[in-house]
Amino acid sequence: MSSSLLLVAFIILVALVFDYINGFHDAANSIATVVSTRVLSPMQAVVWAAFFNFVAAFGFGVNVAKTVGKGVVEAAIVDHWVILAGLTGAILWDLITWYYGLPTSSSHALIGGFAGAAVVKAGFGSLILSGLGKIMAFIILAPLLGLAVSFTLMVAVFWIFRRAHPGRVDGLFRRLQLISAAAYSLGHGTNDAQKTMGIIAILLFTAGYLGPEFYVPFWVILAAHAAIAFGTLAGGWRIVKTMGMRLTKLRPVGGFCAETAGALMLIGTAVGGIPVSTTHTITGSIVGVGATQRLSAVRWGLAGRIIWAWVLTIPLSALLAGATWLILPR
Repeated sequence: MSSSLLLVAFIILVALVFDYINGFHDAANSIATVVSTRVLSPMQAVVWAAFFNFVAAFGFGVNVAKTVGKGVVEAAIVDHWVILAGLTGAILWDLITWYYGLPTSSSHALIGGFAGAAVVKAGFGSLILSGLGKIMAFIILAPLLGLAVSFTLMVAVFWIFRRAHPGRVDGLFRRLQLISAAAYSLGHGTNDAQKTMGIIAILLFTAGYLGPEFYVPFWVILAAHAAIAFGTLAGGWRIVKTMGMRLTKLRPVGGFCAETAGALMLIGTAVGGIPVSTTHTITGSIVGVGATQRLSAVRWGLAGRIIWAWVLTIPLSALLAGATWLILPR
């Protein structure tokens, strides 16, 4: 086996490790609401979320993977070292923010790392500004749309069930939340696993293993979804506490509305090929649910710290990746 093929295999393994950490880091996105409302135990919730993260491999295409693979950095600039440095920067940032319990975006860490390594190698001209602009716009739009949709759903539910007995409403939405949690995990899997698929596919393409046309092989799709599902099984409990228990108090009806809003956003953007942050989306959705009770129901100080972590994710993961590129023994 040639040294070039060994390097490609090693980088694919690193990419799948990132995908596992993505699932581990972002398990909170899929399970925080259903755990905090006590509809499922933590172990039941991670198994439920992991299953639907994997099932997402079979239904929503690879448009996000194509955007990440060929819509962020010019393909001519991409080589093994740019990809390895980008993945390393993203992994380091994910581990740092997991340690401090901050629900940041693994997706943006990956994109920031990929872009940062490319900039250190070839300057800012290596970036595809149209693709990055779309991603940057949804840093703002994803949580705002999640907030607006979940707020609207909560208001609609309050009106529809205004005369119903609270106990019956709670029982109904405890059952419905199983469906909304599954839908959200489908959206999470299809959006986040595709980002790693895009990185692996561009690695294979630039190394000459895909032929003249860029595409995502089916084995890459299965491997990425399996890695993120196993990572979700491991669970990131520090972040679960932040998302599901500290940001605002949730009941089953609120959990259902937050997850449904998040699922609609994630599946819609995945079909449209827009790589959005699942973390940003579900955080906005949870805040929207809390805001229907009263503005003071949301812990805005914590929300502010989370937003600062979001703002810093792309530049700091880019710096970590750029530093990694400089020290790699190319």
